[in-house]
Amino acid sequence: MIDAALAERAAIHGALGDPGRLAIVDALRVSDRSPQELGALLDMPSNLLAHHLTTLERNDLIERIRSAGDGRRRYIRLRSARFDELLPPAPQLDGTVLFVCTHNSARSQLAAAMWREYTGRHADSAGTEPADRVHPGARAAARRHGIDLAEARPRTIAAVEPADVVVTVCDRAHEQLAGLTITNQQPTRHWSIGDPAATATDAAFDEAVRVIFDRIRASHLPTPQEQAP
Repeated sequence: MIDAALAERAAIHGALGDPGRLAIVDALRVSDRSPQELGALLDMPSNLLAHHLTTLERNDLIERIRSAGDGRRRYIRLRSARFDELLPPAPQLDGTVLFVCTHNSARSQLAAAMWREYTGRHADSAGTEPADRVHPGARAAARRHGIDLAEARPRTIAAVEPADVVVTVCDRAHEQLAGLTITNQQPTRHWSIGDPAATATDAAFDEAVRVIFDRIRASHLPTPQEQAP
C-alpha cells in the first residue's frame, strides 16, 4: 500500500516532469522573477507559461509574491523546502562501522580512513581474501587527498572487532557474504564501488575516493555539536 508521503513525492515528480516546468524551476533557483520576466527569459508564450505556473503552484512548488514597489506586479518564488521532499532522508549509519572489500587493499581501507576523518567516529576495515599489502595506488591517492593510511594493513574479517554496521564496498565481497553472518552482524549496507586496482590509474583511485566520500557524506548527518565551530 502506497502511503501519503510517497504519493506526495510522486505528485511533485509529476509536476516537474515537463521540460518547460523544469526550465522555470532552474530560472527561479537563480532569482525570483515576474511572469513577464520568465516569459522573456524562456521565450515562452504567456498562455503556456500560465499553464506551467498553475501546475507548479497547485503542487506548492512556487508561490506568488506581491511587489512591494508596484502592487500590480507579482513575483514568482520557489518553495525550496518542497524540493527536499523529492528524496527521503537516507538512513544514517550509527555506531561503529566495518568496511569490507575482497582484498582490503584499497576501497575498504580508504572508506574506513575517510569515515574516521569525516565523522570523528570509529571505523575499521577487513577483507574476505586479504592481500599482502595496501595497494600502492591507494596509498598514493590517500596522499593526494589528505587521507591517513600510514598504519593501514590488510586483515581478515576474523581479525577485527565486531561492528554495529557492516558495509561492503565491492560487489564480490557483497556476493561472497550474502546470507552469511560476519562478526555477529549481517552486512546491512552495500556500496557498489568499482575496483580502482583493475586499471591502477590515478584517475581510477581518485574516482573511488570521490564516490566513497559522496556515500559517506550521504550516510552521516553532522550533529549540532559537530557543526559548531
